[in-house]
Amino acid sequence: MNTIPYICGINFAPFVPAGSFSQERTKRSLLTMKENTNANFVILTPNGLQDTPQSEEICYTSEATMTDDELKRMIDYAQSIGLRVALKPTANCKNGTWRAHINFFDEDVPCEPKWRNWFASYMAFQNHYAKIAQETGCEMHIAGCEMVMSERRDAEWRQTIAEIRRDFKGLVSYNTDKYREHNVKWWDCVDVISSSGYYPVDNWEEQLDRIEAVVSHFQKPFFFAEAGCMSVFGSKHVPNDWTVRGNIDMEGQAEWYQAMFDSCEKRDWVSGYALWSWTDRLYSSNQAAQHGDYEIFAKPAEQVIRNYYTKFQ
Repeated sequence: MNTIPYICGINFAPFVPAGSFSQERTKRSLLTMKENTNANFVILTPNGLQDTPQSEEICYTSEATMTDDELKRMIDYAQSIGLRVALKPTANCKNGTWRAHINFFDEDVPCEPKWRNWFASYMAFQNHYAKIAQETGCEMHIAGCEMVMSERRDAEWRQTIAEIRRDFKGLVSYNTDKYREHNVKWWDCVDVISSSGYYPVDNWEEQLDRIEAVVSHFQKPFFFAEAGCMSVFGSKHVPNDWTVRGNIDMEGQAEWYQAMFDSCEKRDWVSGYALWSWTDRLYSSNQAAQHGDYEIFAKPAEQVIRNYYTKFQ
């Protein structure tokens, strides 16, 4: 099996609008992320927007998406402080529907939106950022995230990956959703398998057994391109559910991270993580106990992550 350098990563400032990466506070936040966690890898996530799950056009040139120039400058800054960089252009829906539900009829029907048109727009979106990834020396291009209903479209995904490779010569991955690793049939055409690791605190061993069979079959490196838990009571049991609203539980968040690291450390095929997430707008450290979200800054989970990531320095 091919190997990749171990990924001690974090998803930084996902889906920020234009102007965000031009702020000095954003650079300060990224530097704090590296210093506080010993991360060596960062994922930046340009935002592509379509109106609804059945819209065919993806827009990535509005004020809702960082500009190309500020993205390039942020990549350059990340690299200058010693971070390896991956781009993960991600399609989202303006109406708030989760991208996993983007879906169309499998057979073209007159007057109905079509996979053909959507994938044409999606490929243009990916190719745009693949060129930036190549120009700026990014290590990896992740060809999307949690596009669950589209994953059955084998031929279109293979074409998308092939199109990306024309412009980008680094590692190509795709970030499938939790519990979906075994359902993607086209892992053979990427360099690295990745998924979202939002598994219950007491269920890691079972899920890793299942994922291991996939990794063994395709003989590809694997990492979690997302993984995280909120700092509220109950989240460690359903870390994928961002609607959980309980009292603050920072120790539960730290417990979840420790359980993930302990379980994955026993699997030599797990090549790392890009944790979810780190904001461009840091709160003060004494306000951490008021933030019951996925953020890890100044919470006990931050020290758990630092302790683990330091092993790979």
